[in-house]
Amino acid sequence: MEGPSNGGMLYHEVQESKLCAVHCVNTVLQGPFFSEFDLAALASDLDRKERQMMLEGGHDFVPQESHNVSLDGDFSIQVLQKALEVWDLLVIPLNSPVAEPAQIDPELENAFICHLQDHWFCIRKVNGEWYNFNSLYAAPEHLSKFYLSAYLDTLKGFGWSIFIVRGNFPKECPITSFEASNGYGQWLLPEDAERITKSCNSEQRPHRTDRDRQVSDSSREAGMLLDAEDEDLKAAIAASLMDSSPAVASAAEVGTSQNENKNSEEKA
Repeated sequence: MEGPSNGGMLYHEVQESKLCAVHCVNTVLQGPFFSEFDLAALASDLDRKERQMMLEGGHDFVPQESHNVSLDGDFSIQVLQKALEVWDLLVIPLNSPVAEPAQIDPELENAFICHLQDHWFCIRKVNGEWYNFNSLYAAPEHLSKFYLSAYLDTLKGFGWSIFIVRGNFPKECPITSFEASNGYGQWLLPEDAERITKSCNSEQRPHRTDRDRQVSDSSREAGMLLDAEDEDLKAAIAASLMDSSPAVASAAEVGTSQNENKNSEEKA
């Protein structure tokens, strides 16, 4: 039986400047495979080809500014696609016809890229478990299989563009002292990631810019909305079980108990 990739560890990158596209690509690949300079080179090559096509098409004016990288380091989806093509991975819009199976059951896939307001992050299956590798978070957040589908739907409702990544993902990435100290990349055991996430959830997350705050809040709000729906679902299941068992209290009492539990958790 094949063992866990990268010794069971998770690779996560914490936001640096506006390099979320770099962080997104590397967490999809689960290792520090690309730098901002690598993506900048891909962006430059795309710009050159686009200008050449415009000249050949008879355009009198060819803009010199880049459409694939901004001055502050943000990259286009075309750059992300080119980077992942190096590893024979395809990036497909979730709303495309070829992605219909994933729309029904996202668990069939291995990775998703999410984009809103110049921010990129990936949701990735690692060793059979799903994680949110948003670089605005201190550590990857574990997602249950049920939560994955609902979270993607909620992100779409908030205006996020979602892409599927398909292909043969790298199985291993050499972990060297240089890679471990690159400033924003870190290797974590799942239990360490869970501990960091719980610690950060009990505090207010730091945000570097208003844009980071706005984007992070939208993804966080999507998660909070799902948490509330999850509590309602649990209450409904409990009430159904109560109704089928004469030895327990009525459904009305269950609702009261659920509300008391919620209030106790909020006070805690």
